[in-house]
Amino acid sequence: MKTLPGADSAPGAEEFAALMAPLGPFGLAPRLAVGVSGGPHSLALALLARDWTRARGGHLHGLVVDHGLRAESAAEADWTADTLRQLGIEAEILSLSLPGGTAIQERARAARLSAMLDRCASLGAAWLLLGQHRGDQAETLLFRALRGSGGAGLAGMAAARPAAQALLLRPLLDMPPARLESLLKVNGVVPLRDPSNLDPRFTRARLRLALGDAGGQGAGTAALAEAARAFARRRARLEAAVAARLAGALHLAPQGWARLDGAALGNDSVAEMGMAALLRLLSGAEHAPAGAAVAALLRRGQGTLHGVHWSGGLLCREAAACALPVLAVAGVRWDGRWRVLRVVEGATIGALGRDAAWLPRPARRGLPARVLAGLPALRRGGAILSVPALRLGVGGELCFDPAGGPLP
Repeated sequence: MKTLPGADSAPGAEEFAALMAPLGPFGLAPRLAVGVSGGPHSLALALLARDWTRARGGHLHGLVVDHGLRAESAAEADWTADTLRQLGIEAEILSLSLPGGTAIQERARAARLSAMLDRCASLGAAWLLLGQHRGDQAETLLFRALRGSGGAGLAGMAAARPAAQALLLRPLLDMPPARLESLLKVNGVVPLRDPSNLDPRFTRARLRLALGDAGGQGAGTAALAEAARAFARRRARLEAAVAARLAGALHLAPQGWARLDGAALGNDSVAEMGMAALLRLLSGAEHAPAGAAVAALLRRGQGTLHGVHWSGGLLCREAAACALPVLAVAGVRWDGRWRVLRVVEGATIGALGRDAAWLPRPARRGLPARVLAGLPALRRGGAILSVPALRLGVGGELCFDPAGGPLP
């Protein structure tokens, strides 16, 4: 008879392999990256992933992000990278420069993830491992419930989520943090402790304190984690229905616009979720618009929402809603939609806008004027160098890489 692991027992190689198995396949000699903050849970994940990767002849690369939000963050990043190297894990530090202001923790979290994903792409690492555990999942459920999230949001964090640069994997979502701490003790690793994790100025920290379950083994945390799993199963069923519906109603063009058969899409809950995902994608926003606004748009059968205009079966980004021009350096994402891969020095990237009217007819490739106006153009000294999405001009290479991620 198979026995369950003890409440405080350290997870082993066999258990971790079982957690990773449904997140694959990984193939031979997989290349993975792991995000490590220096805290106990990400360090424990790094240890587990090190042994798992070695057993498969693969390679693990540690990514340590210095967010620069505290005076000691640089020294902590150095310590974390050195610790990983001592544990036999190749590691490097990615430095951020975040402006102050509101929602700093959320902005830092997003910037940290973006930096790690970009590095995965350059390393050729197809998977990025993150160390969120059962306690984090419980906090996420509470946090989203307080913000009025619907069923999709209450599904919490997904164990696997695709991004353009790599597949995000969270294999420890049902692991109590106390067991991860035990693994560090067994290996003689003393982790860092981020004081902001218990700073009551932050909502997540207040929720963490209110739960009063640092080890993640209490009945309340377990119940919240189970609720997230139930919502996740419901979300998976709905996403499958949305994917099937969109397959028969949608044509998504590589230039970042779409044709949509409103009648085939319908106006039920599946249609609302499909339209919300499409608006998130075409707007470049990280989150979809409110459900009530999406339902109202579907009833009208046309209109503008989230900076996306829908008319005559065509959806596209409004030029007036596009971000201001920015310097087009490699890796920068403009308007939340287009990532610069290669560019001429000194060029900026911004909406084509009114200059679309001056394009010769063959160069327009049959696209409507409102689609053309929202396309990215590379300029220098006010003159257009190229419109890469139309393969017009010289210099620059872009890819459509919306922040909101792929459709269901």
